[in-house]
Amino acid sequence: MSGPEDRARRTLTGAPTDLLVDRLGAELERSYGITRTVLYQVDYRLAVLLPLGEGEPVSGPGHPAWRCFDHQEPIVAAGTGWFPVGMRGERRGVLHVSPVPSDPDALRELDAIATALGHELTAVAATTDIYLTARRDRRLTLAAEMQWELLPGRSRVRPSFSLAGQLEPAYAVRGDGFDWSDDGSRLWLSVINGTGEGVAASMLTSLATHALRNARRAQLALADQAALADQAIYALHRGGQHLSALLLELDLATGTMTVVDAGSPRLLRLRDAEVSEQVLTKQFPLGMFDGTDYQEQRFLLRPGDRLFVVSDGVIDATAEQVRYGETALDRFLRRTGPMEPLEAVRSLIGDLRAFVAGDLVDDAVVVCLDWFGPQP
Repeated sequence: MSGPEDRARRTLTGAPTDLLVDRLGAELERSYGITRTVLYQVDYRLAVLLPLGEGEPVSGPGHPAWRCFDHQEPIVAAGTGWFPVGMRGERRGVLHVSPVPSDPDALRELDAIATALGHELTAVAATTDIYLTARRDRRLTLAAEMQWELLPGRSRVRPSFSLAGQLEPAYAVRGDGFDWSDDGSRLWLSVINGTGEGVAASMLTSLATHALRNARRAQLALADQAALADQAIYALHRGGQHLSALLLELDLATGTMTVVDAGSPRLLRLRDAEVSEQVLTKQFPLGMFDGTDYQEQRFLLRPGDRLFVVSDGVIDATAEQVRYGETALDRFLRRTGPMEPLEAVRSLIGDLRAFVAGDLVDDAVVVCLDWFGPQP
């Protein structure tokens, strides 16, 4: 006979796209006596957990829902259970259930069921807007909609690495962006510091991102990937528009990082609680000139290294004519050592918002990469 976890998984697989949580809640009530099941999804700003359906958003720091989200572990408090919802390191939100069973086996099963829900949400994302719409506490601009559709996700975890990224201001981003992919042997990461405003800026970033993906999937070397994107942008704009980018390729067997710096965002390393900037050879931005010959650089990561890629909008954030600046950034990055990459990114963006006393005005992108070392 199948157990409650298997029945819940089958329920999710067979449920209509729009009724995943409703059907799951009914099954959890039959199996565990749970009378309330609510999915809370993290919003685009990584600042509030929004309920699917009725309920109050969760924004207060220290709330059990946020502890569950940040630490990716079940939290039981005041008869309520919170379970992380995600897939392969991509964090979607948390599942709230009450009353929560006291049986440890039931808690482990509910944790697995919440993960299964994360997989189903990812599987149906291309076929419905229900879950995407529920993640918004305000309307996205058209440019922001275009940018978010380009992203591969906001976090990724494998035995040898963990990474996360965020765009700001989340509901009105323009030209900044990031992309990543891995094949078990290598990790590719690109971070774009865009130019311009609105839809035009998003279209330029979209062209660059798709050109880089096309070159990567053709298995071109990193310098050739930059050259192809450079040619695609120049062919359309003849140097009238261009953008900065940082391209990285990490060999997961050795920790060797290959880099092409095309007028890029900054690359910072946190090693042994000290922050240093990785010295890179600055090359022309993508699309500035015809036929730029890009050169690769290489350096070796040590297990335990953390890399941050930050765009100009982070360092240049200004409040009352005072820049956030390199000193404040370095000080904050040192404090992120114990945090997971997504928590580190979320905390840095939160510090910037507190500094400017609101949403950021200029575009900013932050990506954090942890290298754990080669895995057998």
